[in-house]
Amino acid sequence: MRVLQDPPLHCLRLTLIRLGATHVQRFQWYLLQERKLNPGTVEMRMSALRFFFKKMLKRRDMHFDDLPFPKTPRKLPTVLSPEEVGRMIDGTTNLMHRTLLMVLYGTGVRRTELSLLKVADIDSKRMVVHIRQGKGSRDRDVPLSPKLLEALREYWRWKKPMNYLFPSTAGQRGVDAPMSDKVVWWAVREAARRAGITRKIGPHTFRHSFATELLEAGTDLRTIQLLMGHSRLEDTTLYLHLSRRHLKMTINPLDQLPVQVHTSTTATEGPQP
Repeated sequence: MRVLQDPPLHCLRLTLIRLGATHVQRFQWYLLQERKLNPGTVEMRMSALRFFFKKMLKRRDMHFDDLPFPKTPRKLPTVLSPEEVGRMIDGTTNLMHRTLLMVLYGTGVRRTELSLLKVADIDSKRMVVHIRQGKGSRDRDVPLSPKLLEALREYWRWKKPMNYLFPSTAGQRGVDAPMSDKVVWWAVREAARRAGITRKIGPHTFRHSFATELLEAGTDLRTIQLLMGHSRLEDTTLYLHLSRRHLKMTINPLDQLPVQVHTSTTATEGPQP
């Protein structure tokens, strides 16, 4: 009924059955231009309207082309340099936070996947970490580096977790429950502050940095897709825009032009870049 109450639709007395594609398009314009909602939020509402008209009302006169999604700006994610990651890890104040950051950067897992890791998921014989029921309810394995294994063993000797690798405290959810993924977020933000990094970063920044460094090292996109748990290769190709190696390999057309450097008096006396 929210749709009927929006004045810009001019449909206060219309029934849902009589609403047409034009009303929905004007409603979308109202959400974007008047309400100033994020395109992702508007897309969710348009998805709900699509389902309502097509599945619930069985409207054969309305097509998906009549209910378009707004264009969502695609921004490049922030990535950290290896030096910045090192500063953050070295600046942690306790062993658990240090281990959290090392797992994030060493595996590229999402923060929820990290919080749900179990001791049994660390396979030191095969040197892999099992990610159970990640995004999309898919399992996957990621490599376990010797340095990360050493750090995990040091952490285990100190914390001695029984089930979950990073259990909650006794005063919170209980020792048999995983810690909240908000703890991962807080640990990353605090480490960034202590390392003097002023950019807005979070646990997902480590994931982007992991994938970018793999690409820098020559790992193919298909392998990175599997390690990241992406369902579409399109999501993985984003890191091509962040790879310095691929940018340096690109031949600039200006450098191919047979032009000479201008050495006239006018050029030398002008402002220098």
